[in-house]
Amino acid sequence: PEGSPTWSKERLDKQEILIPMRDGVSLFTSVYTPKDKSKDYPILLWRTPYNSEPAGEASYSGRLGSMVHMINEGYIIAYQDVRGRYMSEGKFEDVRPFIPDKQSDQDIDENSDTYDTIDFLVKNIANNNGRVGVLGISYPGFYSTMSLPNAHPALKAVSPQAPVTNWFIGDDWHHNGAFFLLDAFSFYSSVGQPRPEPTRRNPPPFQWPNRDNYEFFLEIGPIKNIAEMYFDNIQFWPELMTHPNYDDFWKARNPLPHLTDIQPAVLTVGGWFDAEDLYGPLATYEAIETQNPSNTDNRIIMGPWFHGQWAGGNAENMGNVHWGANTSLYFKDVERRFFNYFLKGEGELGLAEATMFDTGAAEWNEFESWPPANIEAQDLFFQPDGGLSFSAPTATDSFDEYVADPLRPVPYTEDVHLRRTREYMSDDQRFAARRPDVMVYEMEPLAEAITLAGPVVADLYFTTTRTGADFVVKLIDVFPDSLSGYPSNDKNVPMQGYQMLVRAEVLRGRFRNSFENPEPFTPGEVTRVRFEIPDVMHTFKKGHRIMIQVQNSWFPLVDSNPQTFVNIYEADREDFQKATHRIYHDTDWPSSVRVHVLKSSTGR
Repeated sequence: PEGSPTWSKERLDKQEILIPMRDGVSLFTSVYTPKDKSKDYPILLWRTPYNSEPAGEASYSGRLGSMVHMINEGYIIAYQDVRGRYMSEGKFEDVRPFIPDKQSDQDIDENSDTYDTIDFLVKNIANNNGRVGVLGISYPGFYSTMSLPNAHPALKAVSPQAPVTNWFIGDDWHHNGAFFLLDAFSFYSSVGQPRPEPTRRNPPPFQWPNRDNYEFFLEIGPIKNIAEMYFDNIQFWPELMTHPNYDDFWKARNPLPHLTDIQPAVLTVGGWFDAEDLYGPLATYEAIETQNPSNTDNRIIMGPWFHGQWAGGNAENMGNVHWGANTSLYFKDVERRFFNYFLKGEGELGLAEATMFDTGAAEWNEFESWPPANIEAQDLFFQPDGGLSFSAPTATDSFDEYVADPLRPVPYTEDVHLRRTREYMSDDQRFAARRPDVMVYEMEPLAEAITLAGPVVADLYFTTTRTGADFVVKLIDVFPDSLSGYPSNDKNVPMQGYQMLVRAEVLRGRFRNSFENPEPFTPGEVTRVRFEIPDVMHTFKKGHRIMIQVQNSWFPLVDSNPQTFVNIYEADREDFQKATHRIYHDTDWPSSVRVHVLKSSTGR
């Protein structure tokens, strides 16, 4: 079948080489070249920490299956194990910091390794046309981003896809300083194991003693117990535990400040339901857009996808929510046109500045900028008795009061399972709405459709009887009870009244004013808590309702906040305390969520 190793072997020749870097370290690289040697081809480079060639020199990589559309166009495709991973020499470093002012050949980073790799490939691989593109998803998306500063002259087009971008503010291990426990544990228990010598072998998988992740992490107790119980040999785990604030360690690993004077064309790719790296593509596009002259060719596409779904097969649905078409086919055509235009000089580019999928109307939109120019900020105000309105509350001394127990945290999804689901990003939230420690605010059914496009900002007025708290704010599309004809799902979840999660984000409350300098809450004092939630592109249809849910735990997706102002990574069990919280919605303290309403079709 198309994309199988046999199919690839019929079309491509393979060689495995060690490419020397400027400091003498060699990086393992496999190169696939079209069998037709009568013409020259551009090179597509994919750098990865995830074992580029596990099956051996005689085998063809399964990764080629996602590149069928590019193989059919005629490309040389190169995969490389990054420094210190699998078959490459050297020492690996997680999100290795960029060195902007290199003084010697010993000053290496992912940027220099990419430069040296491209230089070798264009000088030594036969039948290349002297033009190179770089792409990759997730961690390879980070390596794609790092190819952009001081780019090699042959590098003409780069596509960072779901790029790891800031591991404290928005990607993977932290969101607004809150620790994403389930993802970090799952990743480092396998990928984080040491690799003392070059090898094609993957480390042994972690043997989970309990298949219920909620129960597993509750039984571990304070997060400091993980190192002693499971992670005595995991290199990066101590870094996570000893850098609780946004210090120089994390700032050095943020590529965004270095995305200046960008010469290659850029197509950043992301998924609206990407549980790992939704922040990354939006922030990468914005940084390039704001830090470069107007002649930098910078574009973004955001589809209705989970992490990397655009590169796979069927992307017709996200869990229980359906789009009516396989949206990955649309993306593959975009990717093909992008690289053909800049690496082969073929065809019409025909791509908008921003190509964004509307996850409520299930349709693609094109914009001249992102966020769109024709949006208007409006506030969704919480009201007494669970109401929600674009009008400010008129009540006085109005609040919701409830008890939050960090030892009985709100689960992030309804069912019992081991691995973190991808589908929680669009899951039904009725299970959470029924808990007494989740506050629910809901509009009346919409008389007309309303489209939200761009940033979302939570703006809460809050008191607590303790000194610490997390905040989870969810934007939800409530389907009408009269819904009919909607596609069924394999879990038999009724779609009538479905509370579709459109977007959610968490803030570790100690960072409400500064990620560098955390602050406790003063018990009983009304405090404003304001934080950014990743962008949306979603139409709430006529008859649907807009809902906001607010809660203080999201377990075990996020570790449980003890609700006392301690270093959570060093906390003891007695530090975890119940607290009585209040969320205000009155004339003095009007809690709200700011959204941006798309006003017309102008600029689309």
